[in-house]
Parts: sequence; C-alpha cells; structure tokens
Amino acid sequence: MTNFILWYLLITALGFLTFPLAYRLLPALPERGYALSRALGLLLWGFIFWLAASFGLARNDLAGLFATLLILAVFSLWWGRSVESESPLHWLKKHRGYVLVVEILFLLAFAGLAFVRSHAPEALGTEKPMELAFINAVLRSETFPPNDPWLSGYAISYYYFGYVLTGMMAKFTATSGGVAFNLMIALVFGMSAAGAYGLLYNFLTLARKRSAIFPALLGPLFLLIVSNLEGFLEVLHRLGIGWNGSSGPFWTWLNMRDLSTPPAQPLGWIPERFWWWWRAARVIHDYDLTGAYGEIIDEFPFFSYLLADLHPHVLAMPFGLLAVGLALHLYLGGWAGEINLRLTKIPLAPRGFAILAVVLGGVAFLNTWDLPVYLALAGLGLAFYRIRQHGWAWTRLEELVVFGFTLGLSAILLYFPFYVSFSSQAGGILPNIVFPTRGAYLWIMFGSLFVPLFLFLLHLRSKLPANLRLGFGLALGLTLFLWLFSTVLGLALANTDAIRQFITSQEATGAGEVLRAATLRRFEFIGGLTTLVLLLGLTAAYLTAIRAEGQNDSVENPSSESALAGQPAQAAETPLPFLLLMILLGGLMVLAPEFVYLRDGFGNRMNTVFKFYYQAWALWSLVAAFGFVTIFSEMRGWLTWAARIVLLLVTMMGMAYPILSLPNRVNYFQSEEPTLNASGYLARYTPADAAVVEFLADQPWGVVAEASTRDSYTEYARIATNSGLANIMGWGGHQLQWRGGSEAFAGRQEDIRLLYEIPSWEKTSEILARYNVRYVVIGDLERRTYQVNEQKFINLPEIFRSGDTVVYLVPERP
Repeated sequence: MTNFILWYLLITALGFLTFPLAYRLLPALPERGYALSRALGLLLWGFIFWLAASFGLARNDLAGLFATLLILAVFSLWWGRSVESESPLHWLKKHRGYVLVVEILFLLAFAGLAFVRSHAPEALGTEKPMELAFINAVLRSETFPPNDPWLSGYAISYYYFGYVLTGMMAKFTATSGGVAFNLMIALVFGMSAAGAYGLLYNFLTLARKRSAIFPALLGPLFLLIVSNLEGFLEVLHRLGIGWNGSSGPFWTWLNMRDLSTPPAQPLGWIPERFWWWWRAARVIHDYDLTGAYGEIIDEFPFFSYLLADLHPHVLAMPFGLLAVGLALHLYLGGWAGEINLRLTKIPLAPRGFAILAVVLGGVAFLNTWDLPVYLALAGLGLAFYRIRQHGWAWTRLEELVVFGFTLGLSAILLYFPFYVSFSSQAGGILPNIVFPTRGAYLWIMFGSLFVPLFLFLLHLRSKLPANLRLGFGLALGLTLFLWLFSTVLGLALANTDAIRQFITSQEATGAGEVLRAATLRRFEFIGGLTTLVLLLGLTAAYLTAIRAEGQNDSVENPSSESALAGQPAQAAETPLPFLLLMILLGGLMVLAPEFVYLRDGFGNRMNTVFKFYYQAWALWSLVAAFGFVTIFSEMRGWLTWAARIVLLLVTMMGMAYPILSLPNRVNYFQSEEPTLNASGYLARYTPADAAVVEFLADQPWGVVAEASTRDSYTEYARIATNSGLANIMGWGGHQLQWRGGSEAFAGRQEDIRLLYEIPSWEKTSEILARYNVRYVVIGDLERRTYQVNEQKFINLPEIFRSGDTVVYLVPERP
C-alpha cells in the first residue's frame, strides 16, 4: 500500500509540474492537455534522465533522478509562466469540475488495476519473466544502455524505454522490481484512461456538444474495457446455442478452435474451460492451402491488461494517446510559424516541431511499431490544417513529405544512443499470398467498433459533403494495387529457398498453382476485404470532398504575436476531418497485413497483425466512442431508435468478455494474501532460490552462472530475472528474436554445460574467466539440468547457502 501511495503522489506531482508546460504548448486544445500532462511529464523526465545517463552526465541513481526532475520542473515553470490573461492556476480553478473528473478517473483506474493485480501478481508465463528481468536490470545498471540480464557482456537489444521509466519510478520511491512490475502496468492503465478521456472531451467540445464531461467517459470505456465479440460467442457456445448433440452447423462453419467442438455438460452460461479467455486474442485463424492452422495474435487492450504482460505495446499506450493529442493540436492550427531549411521550409513553429520530435521519438523508443502511424497522423493533421487555410495544391503534398521526413529523422536522432546498441530481427517485406482474413473473424475481432463506426459514417451524410465515386475508387484502387504488389513480390521471390519450401509445403507443383488457389481463396473469403473497402471508401469519400471544397472548414491563421503569447489558435469548426483521418489510418493498419507483412523470426504475419491491429483498436475506439455519443445526441427520425438499439446490443456483447474473464483470471479474488510483488512466487515455490535472490540484491553487480536453455517460456534464468544481474545466457529463443541471429551467443549453452559438468578445474576456470563470472549458483534446477560436478567447486569460497542451494564467489582477477 505504501508503494502505491508513493507512486500515486509522484506521478500526480509530475503531472502538475508539467501542466504549465502543456498549457503553453497546447493552447488549441479545449482542455489544454491537462489529461495528458502525466504522460507528458513522465516521458520528458525519462528523456532527460536517459539521455544524461547515456552520455555519462548523470548516474542511474537517486541523485541523477532528482537532478533531472529539477531540470524538468524549472523548464516547465519557466516556459509555462503566464503571458496570457488566464494563468494555468486560474484555468484549473475555472475548470475544476473537469479536473476533478480526470483525477477521480485516474485514481480509480490506477487503484482498480493495482487491486486486480494483487490477486494474480506473479511474473510467471508468457513474456512476464523477460519484462521483470529488464526492470531489474535497469535498476542494477549504473548507466545506459542497461546490461542485458540474459546475455552477459551485452546491452539490452530491445526497445527498453518503458522499462527505464518503470525503473525511474521504482528507484525514486524505493520500490522493488517485483512490485514495480505490477504498479507500472496499473499506472499505464490509469494514464491511458485519463488520456482517452481527455481526447474524447476535446473532440466533443470542439463538436459543440452541450456537456462533454460525462459523455467523455466513453473514451476510456471503448479503449480499455469494451472487447471483441469472442467473449459473447463463448457464452453462446457454453449455453449450447446452435448445437444439437454433437452437431453444430454454425460452429463448424465458423471453424474457431475451442468453439468447434460440442460444449461440456451440463450446460451453463459462464465459460469454464481453462484459460478460456486466452482464445479472444487468437480470433484470426490462418489456414494454409492444406488446411494446416497457423496461430495469429490479435490482442486488444482489455486482454492486454487482463494478461498483464508489461510489453512495449502496452507501455506505449498512454504516450501514443499523447501523440494523438499533439496531432490534434496540429490539425487545429497550433504552433503556427515556419522553420526555414536550406532548400525548403516547414510550416510549423520550432517549439511545436521540437515537442513532436521528442514525443514521437519517445514513442518509437517505447514501441518502434507505433512510430509510423502517429507520425502519419501528425503529418496528415498538419496537411489538413494547411488545406483548410490555403486550399488544395500540390505544395501541400510536398509539405507533408518534407515535414514527415524531417520529423521522423529528428525523432530518431534525438534518441540516437538507443539505435547504436539496437539490432532487430526485421528483414524487409514479404507477401501474404494465401492468408486472407475471413469476414467472420474480422467482425468478431472488431465488431464492437465496426458498428458505431459505420453508423457514425452513415450519419455524416447529413453533415459533410461526400465524393463517393472518388472515395470508393481510391479504396478499391489501393486494395487492387496491394493485391497486385503482393502477387508480383511473390513471383519475384519464387526462386528463393524460403518460397520454394513454402510451395512444397502447400503440396503444389509451382508458384502458378499456389497463386491460382490463393486467388480463389481471396474470393471465397471476400468478406474481410469488402468490410475494409466499405470503411475506407466512406472515409475517403468525406476526406476527398473536404479537400475538393478547399476552405469549407477554414481556420483563421493566428498572428505571430498571439502565437508567441501562447494564445489558442482559432479552432476548426469541427473535429470530424481529424476523426476521419483516425479511421483512415486504422483501416490502413488492418488492410496492410492482408497483402504484406514484416519479415521476422516468426516466419508469418502473426506479429504484423498483432502490432497493426492493436494500433487500429487504439484509433478506432476513440472514434467509436465519439460516434456513440453522436448517435445518441444528434440522430433523429424513426431509424434513430433502431440504430441506438443495435449499438447498445453490440456494446453489451463487447462487454461480455471483460465481465466474465476478469473474475476467472484472478480466481474469483480468492487469494489468501494479496500482494503486488511479482517475484513473490519464488518464496512459495522455491524458497531457496528466493533466498539467493535476496542475498544477491545486496551484493556488488556481477555475472551469475546458472542453468540455461535454448528454449523460451521456461523456468530457466530465474536468478538473473529476479536479481537484475546478468547471466551467461538466458532464453535462447528470445535472444534470437532480439538480435536477429545467433552470433552473439553461439556456443554459450555448451559452455554453461561444461562449466557445471567437466571435472577439470582448469577448463572450468577458463570458462569463468571468458564470461567474467562473479557468482556461481548450484541449486535444484542446475542439478536437474546437468550432471553437476560439485566437488570441483571447493576451489571457490562458498558465500551463501539456503538448503541445498549454494552460491560460490569467483575471486576478482588481477
């Protein structure tokens, strides 16, 4: 409880320290960035601290944290000093109702998820050990980049900024890595709830809704709680609906794993299958031409927080919402000015460009997959402001390209020390030839968002002009182009070993046979593409009409004097074009993996679908929430009630998953001793290992030798994971993903085996010296893994023993 209070006080103080800066930077936003100020403050503090520690200007300790926090506070208060008639403090008093709702929402979200995590806190299974290892490694590293806890002698080769932010919060509040693991995911949930609320409040206020304070609560509801429709299908399946004995034509047609077999008897309405809620993140099924199943990940936010992996896509969420807020400010005409380059210019004030570069660079450092979509949203936001201001011309496209390139490059250069030590498994683009997404699967995944989105788009026919022919022509043309590109790319790669092996696996005689079968399959499962073309076509129809109208939503250009004074730009009449851009980008994220995917160690489109769908959900959910409010506040006529009833029913279907899965995930809150310590399981299951970890926490940093494995998702690397020390080798499969090859760790598994098994002390000493080992652990796991030759370790002093687990100290070498 003490740690929770300290984290709450720290992040709240950080938010209030940063609000003066947000107030000056974001004058065009109705709520002046208040709901985003915590995320802004944490990112800026993290950027200053990480940069200073990377260049040796500060150490990763409490003094460095205090010094960099002081720098941020002074800068925020100086830059945010009032030059307006209304000071930040006066604004807070004037809008105390809004401020109160934001604060209550954040506290409830933060405390609520912390309470949930206290009933299932263990960092066991899935990616949790990796994430806990990174947090503890950050806490034990004196400078950055932090040491890789699973590969001694190397720095972490992963987007680790989120774990630096976690470590900062933990070190400042004297919180252990295990407790910080669970507090951080609760904090991210709370900041995301506040950010989604603030963004929807801005959208509704700009749309002249009478009162946005309470309707804006739908923002965090649709982003974080409303889920896909798999949970509703679980209920139908459990009730036996659609089943007649062992026959279920609908479920056979649907062909979803776990749901295509008859329900267990006796029937009920609450799913009882072990970890049944896992299936919701595996809705998209890829079956190749032979019928073989390939697993595809399609997480959505509630699942992520339910599972509680502290992975980059989750850590980045509140900062992605911050990027949306900055893009909205661009769209509203904020940061008017110019940056003159040698050959061209950027129509943006330097301060706006700078904050965008820092935030987008931070987003890339948090989760590199997020950079393109938020960079595109910022560029398009600026482009549509310029179009409303000056009308359409080809120079708008030139401005967009120059802005996007220079901003993207600047965002990367600001975080250049990270990229120096970063290697990736990414290896170009590959075609997706034979795996179209069935319409049924796509609607199960996004149906709770598709319904409000389509109803909202149809309602816009009465509010905005639409160029349907051009819009649908562009959507269909893009789809056909991607199809053609995928086909041509497949043919170009047909003679490579990977493609030849794939053709053989499909029991085909050549590429032509595969392409014919794949084309027929595309038409057989055309529902997914049809949905996306309709969505993109309607969206593009409105956006191209706005472009054609030129200045039908014109925005007055603020004078340079008012801009320097921080005065709000004259906002656009409506946020609708910006919301349409969010729909467009989300649609492109879902459309892209229908035809191409990023080549990585998984060998299929699993990871691309995972990352792109997650971004689409973040964008679409906010627009869906806006559409929900619009449908209930604006629509008139006899069709209105039908639309509202459909919308309510689908939203309730989307709520089935969170309502039923949460109690199941935490064993119906029956934990005897709730705790936030993610490492607490060690004391229960392997108390000797827990004692070793506690002992090593007070010892100088050094490399630890412990049992290792080539596989991932195992019990191995438990000492390095929970202590923050580096071992010789952790999960080999993960190292392969992070480094794109095995060169860095080739031979290490065999060396560890020899270290424990060979009788020769001379050769053992050579291995200890090769990896600069400081501590040797021999416990139950080592004895089960190797034929340990324990006699030879009498050459080393025993410094700790707990039961049969021993820690030996390797003397420092001269």
